[in-house]
Amino acid sequence: QVQLVESGGGLVQAGGSLTLSCAASGSIFSINVMGWYRRAPGKQRELVATIDSVGRRHYADSVKGRFTISRDNAKNMVFLQMNSLKPEDTAVYYCNLEQRGGAYWGQGTQVTVSS
Repeated sequence: QVQLVESGGGLVQAGGSLTLSCAASGSIFSINVMGWYRRAPGKQRELVATIDSVGRRHYADSVKGRFTISRDNAKNMVFLQMNSLKPEDTAVYYCNLEQRGGAYWGQGTQVTVSS
């Protein structure tokens, strides 16, 4: 059992910045991958960024150079620093954790970027 809770979403103007946080709790193994996904209106969920237990990162091409994913293993938290936000970044952002035994999801946090 793993629970994930996101925070930090909100409304921001294009060009602005926002930081999302996700706190994980429960039966978390030392080897895992945490990440962020998003779902825009009328679109499928897509990968934004992932980071594994030793800090290896992967980014979607659409956010590379603008977003930074990081984690705090001691606190079981993952963060997403979003800079130079664009209206097309508007979506519900979901925190994800994958480990042996399953994948887990948060409820999501809304990010709206106005033009």
